[in-house]
Amino acid sequence: MPTRSLQGVNQFTRGRNGAEAKWQDSTCVPWESMAYGEYIGPYRRPAMGEYRLRVNDELELVYLRTRQKSVKPYQLFVGDTIRISSAIDPSLNAESLVIRSDGMVSLSLIGQVAVAGKTVEQLQKELDKRYEAWVINPEMLVQLIKGETPLEDIINSVDARAGQGGTGRAATVSPDGTIQLPGIGSIPAIGLTLEEMGREINARYQGRQGGIEVTPILTQRAPSYIYVAGEVPTSGRFEMVGPTTVIQAIALAGGFKPGGNVREVVVFRRDQDWRLTATRLDLNGALLGKRPHPSDEIWLRDSDIVLIPKKPIQRVSEFVELYLTNTVYSIYPQQAVFDIDNNTGF
Repeated sequence: MPTRSLQGVNQFTRGRNGAEAKWQDSTCVPWESMAYGEYIGPYRRPAMGEYRLRVNDELELVYLRTRQKSVKPYQLFVGDTIRISSAIDPSLNAESLVIRSDGMVSLSLIGQVAVAGKTVEQLQKELDKRYEAWVINPEMLVQLIKGETPLEDIINSVDARAGQGGTGRAATVSPDGTIQLPGIGSIPAIGLTLEEMGREINARYQGRQGGIEVTPILTQRAPSYIYVAGEVPTSGRFEMVGPTTVIQAIALAGGFKPGGNVREVVVFRRDQDWRLTATRLDLNGALLGKRPHPSDEIWLRDSDIVLIPKKPIQRVSEFVELYLTNTVYSIYPQQAVFDIDNNTGF
């Protein structure tokens, strides 16, 4: 059905000589996208181009085995299980040897052998050389039964299939701006995008043992707060659950009191160096419905303070009350009796 237009003001309405648009500059603007039904409003564009992580952001780190062929020969790790056998002398066979924490295994005749950090081919050559003192041409064979122990340890530490399902790890950006992950420890997070953080995590895992890819997902943003003070019914801290303007912040605080000077609303803000900066806005016409497209209506950001000061007459009234009622009258109480007939007092 056709879009209905009403008299109004939007961003395309121009005032006289390029000034801010007034009600008298109203034109026909598209107002209803449907003739009847539910009005959900237009889709909202992203509030920011790229989000950078902050303290108390909550993340989900999804772990995935890459299953990619390694260009380097496999090196044995502590905890790997191997089988050693001889084609010549079965008495030299050793089944299911688990590499101990010191990187050694115990073998018949030759005793302790350092295994961790060597490839299968290197270990076979070493065993052939050492067993030649006991057996002619022993032809030792080394088989890897269970490997990738460090990778398995990481996967097991994040395995949630017995609970919520999937392989992942929840993490919260701590006050020092880091998160803790199994196998690689403390990772800087604050100020990074999710893509940058993913590259950092995967580079560290790749440098450790590889075979794994991690995808960070932002599950919950850290809360953002604004503060409204001054001549409002309910001053205090308010959470921003979405983009919020100054007028919306005043509405969260219950509007403004009759003595509030909305011609000089002050917004305090911290810059990148956390130094204080401020601006002053005139929202009187907008809040009285006289300015349909106020240029002073601005977007707020985390930790902004909106202050509605008192009107000058309100300050004078409070001064008079404080000076006379609470000071002069309290010191010199005026007690008099008047004679109405003679218009005299004593």
